[in-house]
Formats: sequence, C-alpha cells, structure tokens
Amino acid sequence: MGEEDTKTESVSDNIESLLETVSDAEVNSRVSFEEFTDERALISHDAFGKKQMKIKVLEVSDENPVLKWKFGDRVKVTKILVTVKHLTTQQVEEAEFDIEEIERELAEKRHYSSTNRWIPAEDIKNGYVVGSKHTRLISDASALDYIIF
Repeated sequence: MGEEDTKTESVSDNIESLLETVSDAEVNSRVSFEEFTDERALISHDAFGKKQMKIKVLEVSDENPVLKWKFGDRVKVTKILVTVKHLTTQQVEEAEFDIEEIERELAEKRHYSSTNRWIPAEDIKNGYVVGSKHTRLISDASALDYIIF
C-alpha cells in the first residue's frame, strides 16, 4: 500500500509540473469544443460537385428582429463576401455583395424578392455563414445573374 501511494503522488506531481509549463496565453488561445467549427459545415457545393462556395458576413443591420420568441436570435445580413472555388481548375473567385441593394433592385425590376436576410445567430460561425443558409442569401443575386452557382 505504501508503494501505491508514492506512485500516485509521483503521477500527480508529474501532472502538476506539466500543467505549470503551459503558459496562460497558450491556454487562452485554445478553442473549446463548443467554439470549434468544422470547415465542411461552412462550405456548400453546386449540383455537379465542381464548385464550392463559402460566404463571410461583412456587415449586419442593427434592426431588431420581430417575434424573437418564435424564431430565436437572428441577425439581418446586409453585406457578404462570396468565395467560389472551382474544383477542376482550383481557380478562386471572390465578390462582395450588398444584399440590401440587390434586393431593392430585384423588387424594382422583377416586382418581387426572394431573399430572406434574417439568419439565426447560431448559423454564423467564426464570421462565416453555415452552408445550409447560402441559398437564402444569394437567391436574388442569382436571379439577376450576378452569381452563377
């Protein structure tokens, strides 16, 4: 029994010495499990699997959402940066879109708008929109042939 106690003490001493070597900066720079976002969740693909798209939120409106109790926390996106990667050629295209302006233009030219710029706050990870919400943000730009995806 005496040997087990000394082994336990030496193991705990080793663990404490290892913990002491890690600086506070390293501990604070680590990403917790809840904050981790898999890159694949932020990417959407075209129908043929030849292109990938990633959308970064550049600007949001300060407008308060209606019916927060029903739809949860949402933000109204006004400007985005769309990055499209062609998988066959590895060519990357980037374009900034003012969704609010495109929505107004489509409503004026075609008398309708299909954009829903209200995105749930939990669907924005590290400044990027989750892939499942890409279509709702680019639908008007696609209707006006600003983007082909």
